[in-house]
This record gives sequence, C-alpha cells and structure tokens, in this order.
Amino acid sequence: MRVKGIVWLGTRTERFDEMREFFLRITGVAPRDEPGLAVFDLASGDRIEVLDPAVAESYMVAPVVGFLVDDVAAARAELESNGIEFIGPIHSGAGSTWSHFRAPDGHVYEITGLPGHPASAT
Repeated sequence: MRVKGIVWLGTRTERFDEMREFFLRITGVAPRDEPGLAVFDLASGDRIEVLDPAVAESYMVAPVVGFLVDDVAAARAELESNGIEFIGPIHSGAGSTWSHFRAPDGHVYEITGLPGHPASAT
C-alpha cells in the first residue's frame, strides 16, 4: 500500500453553521448542502465535509482524514494483516470508495479510492 495524498477531511461538529461558514470563507468554494452536511469540492480534487452530529457516525470524535490509495480493498487487507481494526465495510458512492479504521493513536482515519483524482495517476 502506498498513500498518495490526503484527499478528504471530515469534521463532526456541534458548531455546524459556524464551521460551514469558516470553510466557505477560507476556500471560496460554495458547498453542496444536504441536511446536516456541507460538502466542499476543492479545485485540487480534494474534499472537505462538515457534518452535524445528528448525521455523522459517533466514532468521529476528531476530524477524520482520508488517505488516497489505488485499491481500497487491497490496502484494507494489508492493514488488517498488520493488526489494524476497521470499522464497518468498504463503502462506495459518487465514484469513490472508502473504509474507516482505528489507528494506533485511537483516532479514526480513512483509506479512500478516487479514480479521477489527479494523484491517482501517479
């Protein structure tokens, strides 16, 4: 497994409206809004998601980053063989795949597959 970049940041926050406005201000990107979710698709192909606790997974107690990998299933198998605990199945949607895991620091991270991302070609 080789990590090619950090392509996703998700933050679960009680201060949803303020964080939505913060990311709007610092990125200049108008978010795609859904109930309890603001999605900022950056020009780089990377994504920031602000999640209200009502819609976010309870294990998201700190910001979660997604590490870009070529093959989520293969990366997951490799990490599991090294004792890393995964949370739930591999998910897919909107052209991406992802799977959450608990790292040695106890926090949750994600491996992410984004076939169209510029770093996927490297």
